[in-house]
Amino acid sequence: MRDVGGSNAAATSVRMWGYLPAASPQRTPLLRPVSVPTTALNDPLVTVCNGGCGFGIAISESGKLNTWGSTTELGQCYLISGKQQEFPEPYPLSTDSPIVQAAGGWAHCVAVTGEGEVYTWGWSECVPSIKPIAEDGEQVKGNDASPGATSMSSQSSPIDVVGSHLRPTAGGSPGGSKQTGRQGNRSLTCKTTENKGGEENLKKRKVVSFEDKGSPDSPTAAEENVFAPPCLVTLNPGIKIKTVAAGGRHTLALSDVGHLWGWGYGGEGQLGLGSRNRVVSSPQHIPCFDLPENSRSEAPIPGSYIKAIACGGRHSAVVTDAGALLTFGWGLYGQVGQGSTEDELRPSRVLTKGGLHIVGIAAGLWHTLCITDVGDAYAFGGNQFGQLGVGGNTAEMTPRLIDAPLLEDESSVAVACGARHSVVLTGSGKIFAWGWNKYGQLGLGDNNNRDLPVQVTMNDGGRAASVACGWWHTLASVHIK
Repeated sequence: MRDVGGSNAAATSVRMWGYLPAASPQRTPLLRPVSVPTTALNDPLVTVCNGGCGFGIAISESGKLNTWGSTTELGQCYLISGKQQEFPEPYPLSTDSPIVQAAGGWAHCVAVTGEGEVYTWGWSECVPSIKPIAEDGEQVKGNDASPGATSMSSQSSPIDVVGSHLRPTAGGSPGGSKQTGRQGNRSLTCKTTENKGGEENLKKRKVVSFEDKGSPDSPTAAEENVFAPPCLVTLNPGIKIKTVAAGGRHTLALSDVGHLWGWGYGGEGQLGLGSRNRVVSSPQHIPCFDLPENSRSEAPIPGSYIKAIACGGRHSAVVTDAGALLTFGWGLYGQVGQGSTEDELRPSRVLTKGGLHIVGIAAGLWHTLCITDVGDAYAFGGNQFGQLGVGGNTAEMTPRLIDAPLLEDESSVAVACGARHSVVLTGSGKIFAWGWNKYGQLGLGDNNNRDLPVQVTMNDGGRAASVACGWWHTLASVHIK
């Protein structure tokens, strides 16, 4: 997340509020900001990351990816099933390169190293079948590797966990704690076993047993899924990723030269490939400036490369170097800002009054936020809980200025979206929040929804440097003099 400054001599503290089940007393929501416990005194957390459904993600000073909270049965935070983690701990990725940015989806995580490599893990349909990493940190080779270790433009089958490596299987949907996959007419059922060696946090492993399931009542492949351990996502030689974003079940990755890639679930067009492919299991280049023949627009899209990206539940948004806002994916609530509720299968420019120059974006489950080069914040999409911050609960089909009194003298420098709540960070280091507040994710001391921005206060007067939202929680990096 963007750091808005502050003295280098200032100490940095990461704060959390909302619902992170294992991280709160008696698993109750945290209604106000509290400090995230530090487990490594010589390696404090400094960078907060967007995403995570019930779990938090942050990066330490040395570049270690830390996770904490509840994983239920999904394995987002650890390679084990059902881990409930109270304190942040480094996630065991097999790389010596520092992590520079990360994001979490509904049931998957993705992280970028300082060398431009991408690791991802979680629900198998979210993990590309390219160069899987075995338990010992080695890349799987030969017959043990999935057939997807080819070029960046190929599409191969999703991957499954088989022993300590990955194999092809059918895709599915994260709909419960049961983790199974398909192979022919047999089902792959993940079980937990003990591993006598290795680190404590890697003791429990997933193995797979086969069970014949040929009856008509057997679950379909679309109802089944498995957890995939960290996979190294490798594109063509020379391509380096600098930023990633995670949606409900899809991922976007932005290269250092502004090219966009995507993979995962694309049933509503959230991958911008012009189709409704339910599973895109290898990274695909997303053309953002080439207008298709049947495009509604005759004007070229301003800019030559992409500079910012965001993923919502089932939609995506990107910003060009010229400040143009493009959206694609699910449009039922107006979250793609095109003036209708239609889905957008390709990146389409959001036309704004006065030709706004957009510099930052964020996306929630049903809504989208953006900020301009003059510090104004705009919102559009679903507004059932006041998550647009414009008063009331009426959806907006196109960008609407958030002209709340409390923001009148503030300049917005960053925005973040939870599932149904929103947060803005101003240049003065203040945080304002609004929207759904059932779990205290607004940090205002209660669980009442707000339809206008309200300032979130830190009990020690700390100045916020960055902010991030998970589905039910909010994180902030705070500078303390």
